Amino acid sequence: MVKTLTPNTTFPDMTVATLDGDDVTLGKPNPDNGDWKLVVVYRGKHCPICKNYLTELNGMLDDFAAINVDVIAVSADPKEKAEASAADIGYKGKLAYDLSIAQMQELGVYISDPRSPEETDRPFAEPATFVIRGDGNLHIVDVSNAPFSRPALEGILSGLKFIREKDYPVRGTHSS
Repeated sequence: MVKTLTPNTTFPDMTVATLDGDDVTLGKPNPDNGDWKLVVVYRGKHCPICKNYLTELNGMLDDFAAINVDVIAVSADPKEKAEASAADIGYKGKLAYDLSIAQMQELGVYISDPRSPEETDRPFAEPATFVIRGDGNLHIVDVSNAPFSRPALEGILSGLKFIREKDYPVRGTHSS
């Protein structure tokens, strides 16, 4: 059973390797790039929908930077496949790789096994999107179990503009 992360709680302290050789903590924005962070978990090189999503994200990196949101995309792909994904689309943002099963579980994402060796060679994360505030707490949590269901990036961008301009509160925090 997947345990999803709870809005307005601390994002897991998780370090991942990126293609540019840095180790990055997913829940901490890079102050040079923004005071909030958008983490996009994608399935991997084998997924054509992910390729389209990363291509769209690549075209919006400056838009997110304009509202002080640091962006990183991450998958369970090994470095070689992540490099190939980035090269295929000319991705210019931070791209992390090699999420372990334990890290995927900590993120609360759905994990799938490959349908065949032609698809990929290891379990992989299904799509997820997390927005983390500068204080390290989650503002938006979106986790899917299928490649066809993920938030529209334009909606995330316009929503973050609204949230930040109006000091809109975290939603989904009701507890009994």
